[in-house]
Amino acid sequence: MQKFFFVFSWFLVSAAAVLVGASAYSFYFLAQANGAPSRFEGTQLQKIAAANPANQGDSLLVTTIIESEDARAELVAKFLERHNSPMQPYDYYGRKLVEIADRYHIDFRLLPAIAMQESNLCRNTNPGAPNNCLGFGIHKRGTLDFDSYEAGFERAGRELKAYYIDRGLTTVELIESKYTPSSNGSWASSVNQWMAEMRYDDRQLGRELKDNTSVTEFAKPSP
Repeated sequence: MQKFFFVFSWFLVSAAAVLVGASAYSFYFLAQANGAPSRFEGTQLQKIAAANPANQGDSLLVTTIIESEDARAELVAKFLERHNSPMQPYDYYGRKLVEIADRYHIDFRLLPAIAMQESNLCRNTNPGAPNNCLGFGIHKRGTLDFDSYEAGFERAGRELKAYYIDRGLTTVELIESKYTPSSNGSWASSVNQWMAEMRYDDRQLGRELKDNTSVTEFAKPSP
């Protein structure tokens, strides 16, 4: 009788474990299918499910390659290389742009996305300001230039944080209203596209899955 009791108890415990595991598995994939957002938690960006515009209502599981902070730099470096930026070595500038973003607690994709929109990633800068890749500091007296690409991104990161983000301009469309107020929305649309391209490491998905991006979405948290 005692042996029967132990065998019966073992079957009950095993069945319960299987049910709990199946429930957790189903809950995870249900959350993914309903568009659970990607999040930056410490050093990890998690996979997301995003609606596929080409298939009405279907779900496309989109994953980033990011599993550590260093992989953010890899995404930026691949973006620079894909668009033939003169900012080389690519891995150096990938790391540098992430460092600057972390210093000012902004999304690591924002500065390269603006640079892509303003100068094709430094390929088409003002001849008198070759290190100004962001269309930054343009006024009647001329265009502000810098000693290096890094110095230009540093200045832009600092001022975007202090005079835009800290004053409530926390999406690309809101930044457009001050950064380039004459734009009809095309500037924001393009910057959103480049940020989405880096998010998914895919040019076509950047076009399809762009949205009005929060410029603090993948920012390093303030201390």
